[in-house]
Amino acid sequence: MAGRPPGAPPQTTATRPGAAPAASEPVTARLRKRLRRARRRLRTAGVDYFRGGAADWPVLCALALLVPLMILLNIWIPDWAPPTALVLPILAGALLLRPGSLVVLYALAALGLSAESVIHTGQRVASENPEAYVYGVTPGAALVVGAAGVGGLLLAQFRARVGVPWWGGSTMLFDLRERLRVQSRVPELPAGWHADMALRPAGGQSFSGDFVVAARTGPGQRLLEVVLADVSGKGMDAGSRALLLSGAFGGLVGSLPAHDFLPAANGYLLRQSWEEGFATAVHLVLDLDTGEYELLSAGHLPGMQRLAGAGRWEVKEAEGPLLGIYDGAKFEGVRGRLNRGDVLMLCTDGMVEAPGRDLAEGMDRLMGEADRLVPGGAPGSGAGAAAALIETVARDINDDRAVLLLWRD
Repeated sequence: MAGRPPGAPPQTTATRPGAAPAASEPVTARLRKRLRRARRRLRTAGVDYFRGGAADWPVLCALALLVPLMILLNIWIPDWAPPTALVLPILAGALLLRPGSLVVLYALAALGLSAESVIHTGQRVASENPEAYVYGVTPGAALVVGAAGVGGLLLAQFRARVGVPWWGGSTMLFDLRERLRVQSRVPELPAGWHADMALRPAGGQSFSGDFVVAARTGPGQRLLEVVLADVSGKGMDAGSRALLLSGAFGGLVGSLPAHDFLPAANGYLLRQSWEEGFATAVHLVLDLDTGEYELLSAGHLPGMQRLAGAGRWEVKEAEGPLLGIYDGAKFEGVRGRLNRGDVLMLCTDGMVEAPGRDLAEGMDRLMGEADRLVPGGAPGSGAGAAAALIETVARDINDDRAVLLLWRD
């Protein structure tokens, strides 16, 4: 053996330094090892199950044991454990089991409900005063348990169709919403530049058909590109399309020349073949050194610039069709310059449209409120102005609303 002096006896398990025979290993040490292995296996199985990649028979066995427990409790203490207590394992199974396993649990629950009925009927007959015996399985209790079972089976089938566990579906939606919010943030701007953005979905929902994509691009990241888009529909109906488009638009911004962005976005929407697949968008390209900018629009509301020197607002309207309507669309931009004290405002139609009100009237009201909330572009003067504009101008409108303010001091 390598490393052993010539003539030395071979080392065995019994003679190797620091080794002890397996037979002489303390019982407590062996038990601790087995306990650690069992704990590891249980933890691994739990993680696999909650990721949706393991069998659900352990959960089925645990819930199946609850059924006879509920029957015993109903017989011993019927005042505290009525027949409708079987709803508890049924609801837990609806959240944790697959549809096939859930049917097995429902069969056990039905047998348990029948057993309770038979036992209480026997106790009623054997009692001295059967008319005074008030316990048992009433038709109403059976109806409640059956209704819970039907609802649970529908929920389990929905989970199986989606392909995510119940705890994973809500987590995934939360993650998507947070990603959309992070992507909508305007990046940090150089000294002298300020931005404020607010977005409110229709009806107080979590997802909106309006979204913003912003990034610093160009040599030295001296260009600010912002896309404000409004997907057809509102609230949850448009939320899924907005999530998809925001990711696509985020990949296009900065990857293409400014004049190629809207044509590429238009082609992307056409390839989706959605029944309600159109959208409006405005694309701002701002030079952070000179203040010069260009607005390109796809059927979107015009931009609005407050000229500090003149003390008035100026409408910046670019021309272009809606996104997703026809191929080969052309988009003509409009140029401008943000001087010190100027404010540029972009918004979606939810900020200015209202039943019985003209669009121009809504824009005038919005510019008047913005004039009051962002006075002269003084440092910090516009903090929270975008949210205040929504609360003041479009608080009660049941539509997605988004507004972006950019100003220079």
